[in-house]
Amino acid sequence: MMPKKPLILVTNDDGISAPGIRALIAVMQELGDVVVVAPDSPQSAMGHAITINSTLHLNKISSEEATVTEYSCSGTPADCVKMAVNEILKQKPDLCVSGVNHGSNSSINVIYSGTMSAAVEAGIEGIPAIGFSLLDYNWDADFESAKPFIKKIATQVLKNGLPDGTVLNVNLPKLKTHEIKGIKICRQAKALWEEKFDKRVTPFGKEYYWLTGEFVNLDKGTDTDEWALANDYVSIVPVQFDLTAHHAIQTLNTWEF
Repeated sequence: MMPKKPLILVTNDDGISAPGIRALIAVMQELGDVVVVAPDSPQSAMGHAITINSTLHLNKISSEEATVTEYSCSGTPADCVKMAVNEILKQKPDLCVSGVNHGSNSSINVIYSGTMSAAVEAGIEGIPAIGFSLLDYNWDADFESAKPFIKKIATQVLKNGLPDGTVLNVNLPKLKTHEIKGIKICRQAKALWEEKFDKRVTPFGKEYYWLTGEFVNLDKGTDTDEWALANDYVSIVPVQFDLTAHHAIQTLNTWEF
C-alpha cells in the first residue's frame, strides 16, 4: 500500500491570484495533497482580524487546468483558515503554509502581518504552520530562488512537527539560490516603525492622510532575523501565540491590589 500523502492547506494575504501563492502551491504539490483557501483580494497588514459584522462568501474555483482544489474567500487570512478547517476539509491538515508574501515580515512586522495571522490561526487550531515571506515587494518578484528553501523547511516540519503553541515565521532574502548562505534559527529583532502621516487636502477642502514611515532596527545582536537577512541567510523565528508576559507575573504579584 502506498503511504498516504500529507494534506497541506495553503493560504496567503496578497490574494489568491498573487504570484507568491502560486509559487507556494507548486512547491507544496511536491510534498502532499494541496487545498487552497485564500482571500479573493489583497488583505495585507490585516493582522489577526476576523469578519464578524458582515457575511463571508466562499467560491470554489473551477478550471480545466486545475491540479489542486482551490477556494477564494471574501474574508481575511484568519477567516480563510477558519473556513478551511470548519467548512471545507474533512480532516485536520498535516501542515498549513501561508505566503509567499510579497515583502518582509521580519521583526515587529509579524504583529501586523496578514500572512503570519493565517499561520497563527492554524497554530491555534493545533496545525503545524509556517508563514513564508520574500524580501521583494514587487508583484512580479522572482520566487524561484526561494523554492528549494521553502521545500526544505516544510519537509522538516512535516517530519518533525512543531513544539506546542509555536508556528514559524520564515523570511527569505532577495537573492539567487546560490547566493543564499543557508538557514538560521533566530530571535525577532527589536525594531519599530518611526511613523509619520502625510497630511493632504482634497480639492473640496477635506483633509486626508497617507501613512508613511521608516523602519528602524534598534537591535545590534547577531542572532536576530534582521541580522540574518542582512547577511544573506534565510531567517526562521519560532513565534508563540501565548502573549502572556510570564516574566512580569512575579513583579505584578508584589503590587498592592
